[in-house]
Amino acid sequence: MKLVVFGLTISSSWGNGHATTYRALLRAFSERGHEISFYEWDAPWYSGNRDLARPGFVDLKLYEEWNAVAPPAIAEAKEADAVIVGSYVKDGPRVIDALAEAGVDPLFFYDIDTPVTVAALRKGGTEYLRPDQVPLFTRYLSFTGGPFLHEVLERELGAREARPLYCSVDVDRYHPTEIDPLLVSDLAYMGTYAPDRQPVLERYLLEPARRMPDRKFYVAGPQYPADTAWPGNVLHNPHLPPSLHPVFYSSARWQLNATRADMVAAGWSPSVRLFEAAACGAAIISDRWPGIDHFLTPGKEILLPSTTEEVVHILADTHDDDRRAIGLAARARIVAEHTAEHRAEELESLVGTAAPV
Repeated sequence: MKLVVFGLTISSSWGNGHATTYRALLRAFSERGHEISFYEWDAPWYSGNRDLARPGFVDLKLYEEWNAVAPPAIAEAKEADAVIVGSYVKDGPRVIDALAEAGVDPLFFYDIDTPVTVAALRKGGTEYLRPDQVPLFTRYLSFTGGPFLHEVLERELGAREARPLYCSVDVDRYHPTEIDPLLVSDLAYMGTYAPDRQPVLERYLLEPARRMPDRKFYVAGPQYPADTAWPGNVLHNPHLPPSLHPVFYSSARWQLNATRADMVAAGWSPSVRLFEAAACGAAIISDRWPGIDHFLTPGKEILLPSTTEEVVHILADTHDDDRRAIGLAARARIVAEHTAEHRAEELESLVGTAAPV
């Protein structure tokens, strides 16, 4: 099968979770014998932070302007067996219109940010997708599952068929490692700053850090405001390259999973960081959202405290054997159900069984 993908980025993991998602999924898809072209706008903030300039599993085609690349890209798309446009693609509406007008079929949308996209569509659209374009796609593939697919994407927004294609993890790269003394902490969190996620970070990590000055905390991620009040026992690293993610997850006693407000409201929206941390055997503390128990069992594979006091209690009183058991159980669950190989097989079925219009 020949697959053409228009995505935000696969070449740079700086400040986004798209790159690691595409890398895991498309590497596994390629290993199933398929050919892939990946079109990526050469964003200046990614070009200076490129950690996979030559992915061997896709033909990466960087471009500076859509008009310059449109003729060959459309020609290649028309010859492909399937075409995917992802969320946050630069000039997304123009790309989608051009592909649809050229008769590209089947054409899929892959939304790695579904609740955020929907919130914007309800207000008139996003920079990468207009409301009137939703029905153009053969299938709308979504990071979010559950009732949201039918009730919102299909009934409200007019998607022909919405199907879940959750994130996944490359278990060959994400697995337990030796502890790095420089990354050791009692509770760690990896994520780009988001205003609606910051209250979760405040309640579950920053306030526990203030109450436990003898403990170590670590936050890895960019775009935090310069005036962020980091407690003295919290180390902030603006960027941790993917090569260090497994050891980061393996070196903390606990990992925090914090979810954006739109995704909490929609439910059924696991993040790639959640799966990656679990694959590394991390013991995870998370906020609550509908559907989380579909992915990891609360109390056995993940802990879901509601308050700062509960987080402090977990950090202070959980026996190391119990903590390790939670991490190992989470890893077993993810390896059994949510690897890149599982997701590539699902993608193969989703694009291979779609009926042309």
